[in-house]
Amino acid sequence: MPHIELTTVIPAPFDKVFRACADPHLHPHIMRRYRERVVRTSACGLLDQGDTVTFQARHFGITWRVGSRITRMDAPHFFVGEQVRGPFARLCHEHAFHRLQDRSCLMTDRVDFASPLGPLGRVADTLVLKEYMRLLIAERNANLLRLLECDGGSTLSGP
Repeated sequence: MPHIELTTVIPAPFDKVFRACADPHLHPHIMRRYRERVVRTSACGLLDQGDTVTFQARHFGITWRVGSRITRMDAPHFFVGEQVRGPFARLCHEHAFHRLQDRSCLMTDRVDFASPLGPLGRVADTLVLKEYMRLLIAERNANLLRLLECDGGSTLSGP
């Protein structure tokens, strides 16, 4: 099963970065190039353990829907989303947030996934999807960084 791990330093307080990642309605702004949108969510505001969210996005010229459940949550330090419906045989994305001494955030994404179709899926994972997913998460993190830099503390400031 492919495993991707990316770390990104974001010059914003870690709890603010956590809130941005746990807000399903900000996700489409971060993933605009893929025409991502929230189709449905059980969350009232930020995601919490047990919440579900379904995103629709366009990848490889095809519109996909991925339904995920938040299976673990330790706000504002980490949360895990696991696919419950969608194109993968398995997809698990762990988001971890650590406060750095300069008040910035070290964000770590750990993604494990497996395509369906047995050996054919494993070939697709190795030849195409592992790098595609790595670049997708890196782009999401770069867009999140830009969003937080432009925000200036207004829309994402919390209690």
